[in-house]
Amino acid sequence: MQLKEKKNEKPETASNPIVIVQTANTVGIGSVGSFDSELDCTWLLHSSCSIATTLSVHENSRAFDLTSELPGQTTRYSTQDMGCFVSTPKDSGGNRRRPGSIGEVSVYVPGLRIPKPVDFAQSLGDYLSKNIVERLSALRTRIVVMAGQEGPTITRTKRKSATQHGGSTLADLQQALEDYLPVLLGLAENGSHLHYKVQFAWVNQEDDSEETAMSNAWYEVLSVLHLMAMLSLSQANLLLLPRISTDGHQPKVSEESRRASVDIFLKAAGYLDCAVRHVLPQLPAELRRNLPVDLAEGVLRALCLQALGQGVDIQLGMAIDSTKATLAVKRRLACEMVKYWQQAQDNIMNLPLANGWGEKHRVFVKWKYMEAKAAAYYYHGLILDEGNTEKSHGMAVAALQAADEYFKESRKLCEAFNAAPPLSRNPPLWGTMKYLCEKIPKDTSSKVRINRDLYSYERIMETAPTLPDFALALKPDEYQLPQVDPSWRTENVKGGQSVATNHLNG
Repeated sequence: MQLKEKKNEKPETASNPIVIVQTANTVGIGSVGSFDSELDCTWLLHSSCSIATTLSVHENSRAFDLTSELPGQTTRYSTQDMGCFVSTPKDSGGNRRRPGSIGEVSVYVPGLRIPKPVDFAQSLGDYLSKNIVERLSALRTRIVVMAGQEGPTITRTKRKSATQHGGSTLADLQQALEDYLPVLLGLAENGSHLHYKVQFAWVNQEDDSEETAMSNAWYEVLSVLHLMAMLSLSQANLLLLPRISTDGHQPKVSEESRRASVDIFLKAAGYLDCAVRHVLPQLPAELRRNLPVDLAEGVLRALCLQALGQGVDIQLGMAIDSTKATLAVKRRLACEMVKYWQQAQDNIMNLPLANGWGEKHRVFVKWKYMEAKAAAYYYHGLILDEGNTEKSHGMAVAALQAADEYFKESRKLCEAFNAAPPLSRNPPLWGTMKYLCEKIPKDTSSKVRINRDLYSYERIMETAPTLPDFALALKPDEYQLPQVDPSWRTENVKGGQSVATNHLNG
């Protein structure tokens, strides 16, 4: 790459200004020592190609054109605002980096959408003060760099590093998003004349299109909430990967981790619920139709229901371990789990999920739906078997037989899920499925054998009894968008009115 100096621009005194570099495959960040003389800075960029780029920062230069050797790509950079506008041909490839394997999966996260750099100064310099433009640039640049470097690795974190590098990365990136959101909302605020001034681009994971750029700040808010939810699900996955206990026994998930994961599932569901109810309605109908499938309403709802369904799964596992939980309690939890996963499947059934991540997502939901039905029919069968009539015993056998069939189907879907790219593995069995893997085949075989003389094969294989219908108890957290940052004062908006007092929470 060659750096072309932009002449006739006077520099400001600055120390260690930040330069962001991005190509179709890479994103890098670093500081330049000073503008007193020509400096050469070599950057080793995070790239699947492992290419190195040399930048020359010349005296009296503050803005420059960076011309890539990749055909058809030109990027404009400025050290003043720490941002850039990137134009990349659609057929260049390389922005969407997919791992070949994501390791052990307890909670499926369909990839992380990665933001691309934005030149806020170019878009907003005539409307906002330098202070707020620089703040927007700095906050978003932090996210661009962290997500670009760490995003591809978060979904394949190994258990042994889960609480070290992976855990801190998740927390840091989550905090960066939370810091950015109140400032971003100043742009997105209802009625603001600025919310369409900036084009925001994000790399997709489940959509056919490699990336989607939109000149609407609510699209950026939606993308931020989606990423916050995906980071939460990633955090839950780390908590729910079994670890070797201090007593040296087989790997297990501690009760503390299970309880913490339920809270995280509710938080993730809260972000997604807010996105559906309060952010999507802010987008014009045409933009909503053009959203990538990653942000389609059906996918957002399915992810929300997935989080709630896995939360109930954890509760059922804790009920199984408790001596105080009755069969009725376990059946209710299992039946609620069925409804969550059924609704999740209904929401994504007809969506064009593609590109590996999307198809794997679809199989994951179907797999968990079958597991939930196996659990529900198992506990329903045990309760029916407590009846004293011939009819109740027959229905119990049918329910247990259905549980066994759904369990077998879930095992096939589990294998299909792990084989779908990116490849994955099951962690050691624990919780609900560890218990049911042993009990369903054993109890079903026993009941069918005992009742074989009383009921014909056709009678046993009759349609399984209808599951009881329970109201869903687990709800998403009531997440509300934060108040607009105080930096959006009247004096920071050139020729405009302060939006800090007109914030819309939905």
